[in-house]
Amino acid sequence: MKIKGKVALVLGAVKGIGKGIGLALAKEGVTLVLTRHDWEDAFDSMEKDFSASKADHMIITANLCNIKDIEMLALRIKEKYGHLDILINNIERGGWPTVHGEYIEDQWDLEIETTLKAKQWVFTSVFPLLKRAKEAVVINISSIAGIVGRSGPAALVFNDGYAAANRGISSLTETWARLGAPHIRVNEIMLGIFDTRHAKGTRGWTQVLTEGEKQSLIDHTLLNRTGTIEDVVKACRFIIKDAPYMTGSVLRLDGGFVLAGGKVPPMPKGILM
Repeated sequence: MKIKGKVALVLGAVKGIGKGIGLALAKEGVTLVLTRHDWEDAFDSMEKDFSASKADHMIITANLCNIKDIEMLALRIKEKYGHLDILINNIERGGWPTVHGEYIEDQWDLEIETTLKAKQWVFTSVFPLLKRAKEAVVINISSIAGIVGRSGPAALVFNDGYAAANRGISSLTETWARLGAPHIRVNEIMLGIFDTRHAKGTRGWTQVLTEGEKQSLIDHTLLNRTGTIEDVVKACRFIIKDAPYMTGSVLRLDGGFVLAGGKVPPMPKGILM
């Protein structure tokens, strides 16, 4: 897929992974629609960095937990561009057990509304715009919390509601791939422990976790490091540009965290030796 001049909606582009993906697409000449809501202290740097990229872009302040705001977002895209080529469905809110402790109703609701519900309503609202493109790509950003849940070292960072919401994302990915075929490809990147998302650059990592707890998460990762924004950017670029036969798939980008719980023992001699 040649992406110069394509129109992309990138959610959660205020900072971190969403911002990294947005800036990477900007370098390749993509026209950007960017959303923001909270993290107001990062609004100025967001505006400066995307302006410096020289990419055609517009920044829309929208609460993606509010369906009316999502419908407004889709209308703005329709009025200005008439279609949408790329959707980076990157919105979530995960409550860390080590930060938030026991659940209260508001925390549970917030995790479900942002991590799962908002993705559904954004896709539904822009689906007609995606269908107007000759070929379109949707990437859902999810977490291995949907696989490992609140277990082992991951119990430090993954709450039950967050895990349940992320398990649901894979169901949406498969359903949307069927709905969008053959011209809209829908895939999912399932992230492990990443910088700005459960690792470096988060309050939980810098202020709450002990050095031993941080090391337990790294030790449980086969590649012995946390993921970087650039790791996600490269995976997104691959799916968008170089994977035309890939849809309905989940690309697990976790450095081997899911696999590290099981050791490979020496091969036994066997009874026939």
